[in-house]
Amino acid sequence: MTKPKSKPVKAPACSRAAGYEHLLGGIDFLITTARSFTARAANAVMTATYWDAGRQLVEFEQEGKARAAYGAALLEQLSADLTAKHGRGFSVDNLERFRLFYLRFPLPEISAMALRNSEPAVRKSTPLAPSGRIPATPLRKSEPAVLAWIEILSSRLPLSWSHYTRLIRLKSNQAFTFYHAEALRGGWTVKQLDRQIGSKFYERALLSKNKASMLTRGGKAKREDAVTPDEEIRDPFVLEFLNLRDEYSESDLEDALIRHLESFLMELGGDFAFIGRQRRLRLGSEWYRVDLLFFHRRLRCLVVIDLKLGRFTHADAGQMHLYLNYAREHWTHAGENPPVGLILCAEKDESVARYALDNLPNQVLAREYQMTLPDEKLLVAELEKTRLKLEKRA
Repeated sequence: MTKPKSKPVKAPACSRAAGYEHLLGGIDFLITTARSFTARAANAVMTATYWDAGRQLVEFEQEGKARAAYGAALLEQLSADLTAKHGRGFSVDNLERFRLFYLRFPLPEISAMALRNSEPAVRKSTPLAPSGRIPATPLRKSEPAVLAWIEILSSRLPLSWSHYTRLIRLKSNQAFTFYHAEALRGGWTVKQLDRQIGSKFYERALLSKNKASMLTRGGKAKREDAVTPDEEIRDPFVLEFLNLRDEYSESDLEDALIRHLESFLMELGGDFAFIGRQRRLRLGSEWYRVDLLFFHRRLRCLVVIDLKLGRFTHADAGQMHLYLNYAREHWTHAGENPPVGLILCAEKDESVARYALDNLPNQVLAREYQMTLPDEKLLVAELEKTRLKLEKRA
């Protein structure tokens, strides 16, 4: 017996009664504000934590020639141990970034005076060394002391970790000081800071005859500089710090296409072994996301798949080669062949599927890849059919 289709639930008539819009607006504003506050609070704690981690690293290394000589081996050991305990975010590059953050932003004003004015938990559990410096060991023995200490640091590090990762890449100390001061003065978002650095705002301000006017006019925010609460809460650095997974997609259509392609490739004879979806990778302070990652059993290589909803461009090819270089260095195991990339473009007028094989060491291997991998026309047909079906359903 066929069940009758359930009818959509209608909103009660009172939902638009007098005062409802005011109620909706009040709760909506509360949620939006709370999400922004949560993201900023997490970012403040993260920034303070990473600064102090950098401090402890530097002070550990400075305590003896043997420790200083330990160098890269120290970071590798520390990275492995921290990753085993706390998950992502503690690569050797990241630890080096903590060190650089502390060295570029030493905060000399954080001293005995700040400690004396802090919470009793810190004063009781953290006696000062004769030099007036704050020893790291006592802080490890008291959770209230650590939390109070982080609160002190947070008050002295007003920008987010995303801001600081961009700032510490600047080679010039003068540029670092300028952009830091302007970001504070103008309340710049990370997007605005990145745009200003990219447009050489510091250099243009130096060359300007009317510097005051230049700073006022050039420091104004643009529409594209805005950061939504959703972007704040999904900041990869925040998710990494909290050891949370990030598997959201840019759109429902893209997500549905990726999931279908995953199933489709798994059904093509059993050669594709699924590794991951929405796999993030970071190069410097930039985050990228690989849509699908497979291992091809017959070719003994990783297959990196990137889906685009627009037209195929040379930038897509360049980005894929970036992914392949990263995958070859960080994700490929000994004895495996070099990874191959597959770019799928699902534009409305034309679907495109292209393999990136330029990184292969010889033509024999390239021919084997071409003979073994699914035909591009087959992938295009499946992509087009699925896209049309999803759009009709939507």
